[in-house]
Amino acid sequence: MEAITDLIKQLNGIVWGPVMLVLILGTGLVLMIGLKGMPLAKLGYGFKMLWRGRDGDKNDGDISPFNALMTSLSATIGTGNIAGVATAIFLGGPGALFWMWMTALVGMATKYAEAVLAVHYRETDENGNRIGGPMYYIKNGLGKRFTWLATTFAVFGALAGFGIGNTIQANSVADVLSSNLGINPWLTGIVMAILVALVLLGGIKRIAIVAGKLVPFMAIAYVLAGIVILAMHATQLPATFDLIFTYAFTPIAATGGFAGAAVWAAIRFGVARGVFSNEAGLGSAPIAHAAAQTNSPVRQGTIAMIGTFIDTIIVCSITGLVIIVSGAWTSGETGASLSSLAFESVLPGLGGAVVAIGLCVFAFTTILGWSIYGEKCVTYLFGVRSIIPFRILWIVAVPLGATANLEFIWLVADTLNALMALPNLIALLLLSPVVFKLTREYFRKAEA
Repeated sequence: MEAITDLIKQLNGIVWGPVMLVLILGTGLVLMIGLKGMPLAKLGYGFKMLWRGRDGDKNDGDISPFNALMTSLSATIGTGNIAGVATAIFLGGPGALFWMWMTALVGMATKYAEAVLAVHYRETDENGNRIGGPMYYIKNGLGKRFTWLATTFAVFGALAGFGIGNTIQANSVADVLSSNLGINPWLTGIVMAILVALVLLGGIKRIAIVAGKLVPFMAIAYVLAGIVILAMHATQLPATFDLIFTYAFTPIAATGGFAGAAVWAAIRFGVARGVFSNEAGLGSAPIAHAAAQTNSPVRQGTIAMIGTFIDTIIVCSITGLVIIVSGAWTSGETGASLSSLAFESVLPGLGGAVVAIGLCVFAFTTILGWSIYGEKCVTYLFGVRSIIPFRILWIVAVPLGATANLEFIWLVADTLNALMALPNLIALLLLSPVVFKLTREYFRKAEA
C-alpha cells in the first residue's frame, strides 16, 4: 500500500505541477479575454435568465435550466467548500484563499464555455434523453481525429467520479459524524448508501428535483451562519484580508499548530482546491447543463457561470474567512475538523452542528450529482446497458469510502481530477472560436 501511495504522490506532483496550474488559469484567462470580460459584465444577466425559466420546447431537454444549475451545484457544493477550503488553508496558509478566488474569476469564463459547447453539441440517447459534455463536444466539434481525446475524458471522468464525487464525500461525512456524535463510520456509510440508492432509481429527473430543493436551502443556511460570525468579528476583517493578500505572494512562517508554507504551496493548493470545489475546467458541470430545457447554448452558459460564482466567491469565501478570522487556522487541525472548530469556537453549541449538517447535506447531494456525471461517461463508453451495473457499483462505493483512509482518498481524487481536466482544457482551447462566435451572435440579436 505504501508503494502505491508513493507512486500516486509522484504522479500527483507531475499532474498538479506548474504546467497544469498554468493551463487551468491560462485557459480561463484566454476565454475571459476572448469573451471581452462578458462573464463578469453579464453576471446579473445570468441571474435574470436563471429566474426566467426554460425558454424552449419542453421536450428539448429533460430538466429545467434552474434544476440544471442546481444539479451542477449539488455536485460542486460539497466537501470542497468545507473540508477542501480548510485543507487548502492548512497546507498553503491564508494566501491560498486568494488563489481560490483567482481560479473562480477566470473559471467563470471556463464554466460558461463548457456549458455553451455542451448544449451546442449535445445528442439524444437511445432512451430519448438529452446527453452532452466534453466527450460529445470533442467528438462532434473536433471530429474523428480527436475521438481518442473524448474517450480519454470519459475514462478519467468515470474513475474520478468515484473519488471526488463519491468516496471523499462519504468519508468526510463519516469523519465529521464520528468526531462530533461518535457514530460508527460503517453505519454512516450504509445509511448514506441506502438514501443514495432510493434517489438514484429515479434517474436524472429525480436527482434534479431533490437537488433543486436541498441545495438552495442548505447553502443559504450555511452562508447566513457564516455571515453572523463575520459580523461578530467585523473589526478583524481588515486584518484578515491583509493576511490573505500578503501571504498570497510571500512565504508564511510557522505559527501555533500551522507548519508554515511557501508561496508555491499557496498557489498550488489554492488552485487545486479551487478547481476541486467549483470544478471549472474539469468538464463535469456541462454534463448536467446539456440536459437543460433550452434552445440557446449561450443562455444556458450564462446560467452555468453563476455556479462558479456561488460556489467559490460566496460559499468557499465564507468558510475561508471564518477559519482565518476565528484564528482556528493556526490550531493544527485540517479538513472538516478545522471548519467545524472555526464555527464552533465562535458559535458554541451551534457552529459545529451547522458545519456537520451542512457537510452531510452537501456531500449527499454531491454524491447524487456526480452519479450523473459518472453514469454519462460510462454510457458514452459502453452504451445504456451499462447504467444499472454502474449504479450498483456507485452505491457500493459509498460505505467503502466512508471507512477508507482520508489522506489516500484525497490524493487519488486530486490526481484523477487533473487527468480528467487535461483533455477538457485542450478541447476548450481548440473550440474557443466556436464559443466566441455563438456569444457574439447571441448578444448582437439580444441588443438589436
